[in-house]
Formats: sequence, structure tokens, C-alpha cells
Amino acid sequence: MQSASIEAERAAGSPAALDTAAAEFRAALPETAVITDPQRLRTYECDGLASHRVIPAVVVLPETAEQVRDVVRTCAAHGIPFVARGAGTGLSGGALPHSSGVLVVTSRMRSIVEIDVVNERAVVEPGVINLDVTKAAAPQGYYFAPDPSSQQVCSVGGNVAENSGGAHCLKYGFTVNHILGLEVVTPDGELVELGSDAREAPGYDLMGAFIGSEGTLGIVTKITVRLLRKPEVVQTLLAGFPSTDEAGAAVSAIIADGVTPAAIEMMDALAIEAAEQAVQCGYPEGAGAVLVVELDGPAAEVEHTFAEVERHCRARGAFEIRVAADDAERAMIWKGRKSAFAAVGRISPDYIVQDGVIPRTALPEVLGRISRLSSESGVRVANVFHAGDGNLHPLVLFDDAEPGAGERAEAVSGAILDLCIEHGGSITGEHGVGADKVKYMGRMFTDQDLDTMQRVRCAFDPVGICNPGKVFPTPRLCGEVPGRRTGVHPLTEAGLADQF
Repeated sequence: MQSASIEAERAAGSPAALDTAAAEFRAALPETAVITDPQRLRTYECDGLASHRVIPAVVVLPETAEQVRDVVRTCAAHGIPFVARGAGTGLSGGALPHSSGVLVVTSRMRSIVEIDVVNERAVVEPGVINLDVTKAAAPQGYYFAPDPSSQQVCSVGGNVAENSGGAHCLKYGFTVNHILGLEVVTPDGELVELGSDAREAPGYDLMGAFIGSEGTLGIVTKITVRLLRKPEVVQTLLAGFPSTDEAGAAVSAIIADGVTPAAIEMMDALAIEAAEQAVQCGYPEGAGAVLVVELDGPAAEVEHTFAEVERHCRARGAFEIRVAADDAERAMIWKGRKSAFAAVGRISPDYIVQDGVIPRTALPEVLGRISRLSSESGVRVANVFHAGDGNLHPLVLFDDAEPGAGERAEAVSGAILDLCIEHGGSITGEHGVGADKVKYMGRMFTDQDLDTMQRVRCAFDPVGICNPGKVFPTPRLCGEVPGRRTGVHPLTEAGLADQF
């Protein structure tokens, strides 16, 4: 059942209000920055989660923070909901438009305002592509650490909204660990600054609340990111194992030995098959699983820890180990892993990219349960994940042309999230809740938890027009009495929402 929001019901813009707002947008923005043509609007009907589609009423493409502010003020004045969108690479429906609202696309805000290596920071606009920050800082020996698999196309503003991670978050943390300050347009159209140029800002951590809020608290218009100095040495290893059991045991042994690699990534046989078809990455033939392990830091430290990693891999059954001799070989090892999501399209016409977290010690058991789910349902599952921190990305394969296949895939996908909760994990590690996982929030959090979260949301957006219908199963109107409702909510009774 697709969840809807009480706020969304209240905030739906009327046709007259939308026409008035569109006219105001055209007066304030460049001619090409306002889209109302039905055919062109379809370009923006979904993000990377193509199974959820909604055509927005209006799309605007501002180029400055002031234009974003003016757009939001217009929406607030007319009670029109709005949704922010970056590069559209999200995988949870977080940027799914509102059918009676405005989609604010920040892709034209692509200026790298400043690279300040003296203070180890950069200032960028939200539409800047993740990898372009590193490219700009590289000549001076610095880089931007968060590296989602989509880093060649995803935007920094989207990274902030989802608190994105990537392969190297095991050692370096998520986006929140690399943001020093934000310029934000609040849902009432005020332009404010969160955080500061200092490493630690006094007062409540409002910036920490905003990062990862999935666009429900406002729109970011400028970002001050932390830059890191390039490590002295980077060493990358590819190890082939008979199965995921042995590979998982190697991961646990490496971490238990006190080694913290920059990254430990795992792929199973089906994911390897897809990657080979797509990019010919040349992974070990016959491998039931591969590990990609990367270490970085001072040369002496990397040399010692690398020997330990290799020893643990061999002791847990690795039948082939390759060490990248140069940057070209390192790039080829990573190419297979980085292309995995898209590569699955070579072996399946449709697939669901799932995102859950478990304790890494539970990897063997959970992967075994996923395998049984796959066998019992007849739905294939390819596993790709950040093994070091237990962030799973099962790819549930199906053919939507086959009657009932999509429903079976959804059932398996949901069962995997239930497994994550059962083992003390989370329903998302970095892709977010968005529109896709709202019905699982009540399984992971108590009513009191959800009420507390929504109090924070209401403090930023008391009217409920900022990305309504996302994250919460049945979001409250601000001002409603907290606590569990009695009876059935009208939206639930109408089949428009889930109630927990």
C-alpha cells in the first residue's frame, strides 16, 4: 500500500494557486527555468527509484540561493507543497514530486565557490557533482572523502539530504562527518546559515539534524565541506573466495584484529556475473564471492596492516589474491564494484536496489537467510555491500512483464528489511526512507520515537509543505496531540496511508 501524508492532503496546491505561482516564477526566473509543459514535466516524474512515479505540477530550475528563497516564499504564501531535487540519483523516492506541487531542481547551481586548502575546506553549491569536488582539490593534494557509487553523477546537495556514505565510509564516516556549514532556505522562505567555519559550532546541532533529513526540513543552497589530504600510500587488494561465508569470516577476522581498512566491499557470484558482463572487470573465475579491501595512510602502517589483511584472507579460504600494482589496476578493481548496481540490468530487466544494515558479525547468518528466501520464492537476489560496516545492498531481480513478479520481488525486498530489524540493524544505511520505506518505520521505531522525530520536523516546517508524504507512515499535523491514535485514521481507511 502506498503511504500518503496528512500534511500532503492539507498542503495540496489548488489549480488557481499553482497558476498564480507559476506566473510569479516566470516573472522572477529566467525563461527556461520554469516548466509546465506536460511532456517536459515527465522528465522529472521519479528519481533513481523508477517504480514510484508522480508528475509534478510545476518544475523550477533556480540558479541562485536568492531564486530558491523567492520560489519557496511563493509556495509558502500560496500553501503549495514543494520538493527539492538534485541529480535525481536517489534510490528511495525521496525526490518523488508532489502532483499538486512544485519541484525545485538545483542542478543548475553547480559553482565551486572556493577551494581553501589552508583551512582544508571547500564551498560549493548543491548541484556540484560529488567527484568534481575531489577533481578541483586534487592538484593541491586534497580530496572529498564521501564517495557514493554514483559519485560521478550524484550531487553534493543530494549527499547532504540523504547523508550518503560510500565505500570508504568504514574509515572516514558519512557525509555528516565532512560538512562544516550549510546555507539553507527554510520552508517559510528564510535564508539561514547552519554550522560555522569553525570545526565545532556552539549551540544545538541544527546542521546535524538537517543532514540526512531527506529534504523535509528545507533546501540547501550552499555547502562548506571538509577536505582531507591525500594519503601517502593507497593499496588495494582483490580476494576471491568459494562463497560469501568464507568472505564474511575474513571480514570479521580483519576488523577483530584491530585493522580499519579504508574500505571492505563484498560481491556475491550473481553480482560478479553482472559486473563481468557490463565492464569485463576480470574478477577471479569461479568465485562465489570477492572482497575488495583498500588500505591507506603512512607507508609503514599500510605495509604492516596489508600483510595482516592478506594473512586473514588466506586463512579464511581465499583461493586467489591480487594486489593492484598501480592506479590503473586499482581503478579496474573498483570499476566492477562501482558499476554493480547498473550492471545488474545486464542479467535482469527489472530490479529493486535495497539498503539495510546489520551487525557485520551477523553477515553469514543473514546472507544464508536471504539465500533461502530467494530459493523459496524463486526470486533471484544479487548481493553487493559495504561488508566492513554491515551495510547491505541486495539487488532483488524480477521481470515486470511477468504477472505477479513485481509483487513477489517487493515481498522478498521487505522480508530482507525485516531480517535487518530482527538482527538489531536498520532499514536504511545511506539511501534513505523517502517514499519507499515509510511502512517500515513503525516496525523499527516506537510511537514515541516517531512523535519525537515529527516534533523536530514541525519545528522547521509547521505548515507541512516541505517534501510532504516522505519518511513517516502517517505524519501528524503539527499541533496534533502526541501519542497513539485510537480508531482508524480516515486516510488509512481510504487506503491512502499506513497506520502504526
